[in-house]
Amino acid sequence: MSLPVEKALRKAQSHIKAGELAEAEELYKQVLSKFPKNKKAIQGHEKLKAEITSKSVSTTEPPQEQFDELVSLYRQGRFEEVLVKVKPVISLFPKAIDFYNLQGVANTALKRYDIAVASFTQALKIKPDCALAHYNIGLTMMRKGDIDAAINSYEYAIKLNPSYADACLNLGNALHLKGELDAAIHGYKQALKIKPDFEIARANKLHEQTHICDWTGIQQDSEIIPIIGTLKQEIRPFAVLALEDAPARHRLRSEIFAKNEFPQKPLPLTPKPSHKPKRLRIGYFSADFHNHATMYLMAKIFEAHDPEKLELYAYSFGDEANDEMRQRLINSVDVFDDVKMMSDKDIALLARQDEIDIAIDLKGFTINSRTGIFAYRAAPIQISYLGYPGTMGAEFIDYIIADKVVIPEKDKPYYSESIIYLPHSYQVNDDTRVISDRTATKFAMCSPEHGFVFCCFNQNYKISPAEFNIWMRLLGKVDGSVLWLLKSNKWAESNLRVEAEKRGVSGDRLIFAEKLPQAEHLARQKLADLFLDTFNVNAHTTASDALWAGLPVVTKLGQGFAARVAGSLLSAIDMPELITETEQEYESLILDLATNPERLGAIKLKLAANRLSKPLFNTELFTKHLEDGYQRAYQQYFDGKKPEAIYVPEQV
Repeated sequence: MSLPVEKALRKAQSHIKAGELAEAEELYKQVLSKFPKNKKAIQGHEKLKAEITSKSVSTTEPPQEQFDELVSLYRQGRFEEVLVKVKPVISLFPKAIDFYNLQGVANTALKRYDIAVASFTQALKIKPDCALAHYNIGLTMMRKGDIDAAINSYEYAIKLNPSYADACLNLGNALHLKGELDAAIHGYKQALKIKPDFEIARANKLHEQTHICDWTGIQQDSEIIPIIGTLKQEIRPFAVLALEDAPARHRLRSEIFAKNEFPQKPLPLTPKPSHKPKRLRIGYFSADFHNHATMYLMAKIFEAHDPEKLELYAYSFGDEANDEMRQRLINSVDVFDDVKMMSDKDIALLARQDEIDIAIDLKGFTINSRTGIFAYRAAPIQISYLGYPGTMGAEFIDYIIADKVVIPEKDKPYYSESIIYLPHSYQVNDDTRVISDRTATKFAMCSPEHGFVFCCFNQNYKISPAEFNIWMRLLGKVDGSVLWLLKSNKWAESNLRVEAEKRGVSGDRLIFAEKLPQAEHLARQKLADLFLDTFNVNAHTTASDALWAGLPVVTKLGQGFAARVAGSLLSAIDMPELITETEQEYESLILDLATNPERLGAIKLKLAANRLSKPLFNTELFTKHLEDGYQRAYQQYFDGKKPEAIYVPEQV
């Protein structure tokens, strides 16, 4: 009992006058637990119980104001406070279903999944047909990773309430995670039938349609695409990156999403140190510290960082892994923490306890991101890097790492972050990546032995009719040529073959590559003749893969970050002749290279010479530039200056 008895009893009376009976009841119980014979407490408690009994005759629900207050706390990310305040209310009103549900979602947010399900189950004991409780169990199971259980709960919620648009939306999300893409689209369409202006459902449907290359379905919503997520309703910004190259609208969507999804107040900042630390503590945060594209690019940077200048912490919130890349990371950093089962706030607190100076978000708004960690302010300086090719539109992200190709200076207004400009490409590469020496023939891997092989190993969602039209015209002009694509899913493969036939090209001239281990995937690129880039979202890691394997990449510069990455990589390897600026230039260059063996041969020789002599694949040089960027960002903070653009000078 922290309050004196008299003060506690006066406070209980104040609660009663304000109608806050649950809070008064809790105070009386606290007093009586320590002073069971206190007459004032006994009399006050008896009177209160009589009042509660009389009220419960007419209602089994607490005042709406109490629920609204708790919902407000929940939306601010104050989950522990919700649990403290909801407990006495449930004690007084044991049939208050909404409060059990609120108790459950607060525990879900804190990753206390079993406790959360117990709250929802209690609500169902009171009201077995409570669709909201079934829906909340679905959300909890999906967070826990039990997708089948989530699907069952969503389906039951929809059975109880066929007009439950949110349940249809999240059923679609769960089906997406299970790989049932056609069923996921059906779920989103059901949500839109119920709620036609449900923008997140429309954005998710469109994103799913890009994954299966359903261009007819996308065309039906073409007029809506520029508007989605730009007014008041938030959508996940990544969902429309492949649908349009519009950096101003990408920023607007990110700002609306960040504001609505992450309203929590940041933890109070610790005082700035009086002396600069000898070694900056850098915290890298990701779900991808395993055999993943991010680690294929980044693995060596952790090994190349200067231990006299930096102390490295890795915070992993992805699935457990015991693979080569995870072990390589653990061996490279000073501290590795698996924080998957911790709440966003607790991870931020851990970073504070570790005295992290600069927190690096490697996920942005991509799948399995944990942006809430940074909303709580894990470190005084927070940087977005590599995972998300665009602005996060969030006040709590101070910098984005870029270069002058992906973000030309004139385009800085499209980014909410201050920009750390690296001198070559923003993208790190591991210059020790192994290319398998396993031999294979074109016939065995992709095509007739003597045919020209156009290649695009980007994920199929990046392909749009704009570049596909060009590719089909090229197949028509280059006899015996084939287009080698990555096999993403059976629907995309079928749809792309149909689209080829519509354009007068046999679907058999599209060859789909199965997934291979990284070293073998790199090796097979040598069997292709030319890599053709996509427009709205370029090849990123896939472009680096191709160039590392000696395969030339032809790209077209777009407007936004995602549409300029391949141009950045080609600039850093000094191959500007492969960068085009219009669709006509793109098509003409590809046709010339495909029909002019001498010119293509010269390009390949130059690429082979530049591969290890130019900056793109010089990990040590890149790391020096990145470390310089970190030091300059910290100096601005130490000097009491707000974040502003940083230009890292070129080093030798």
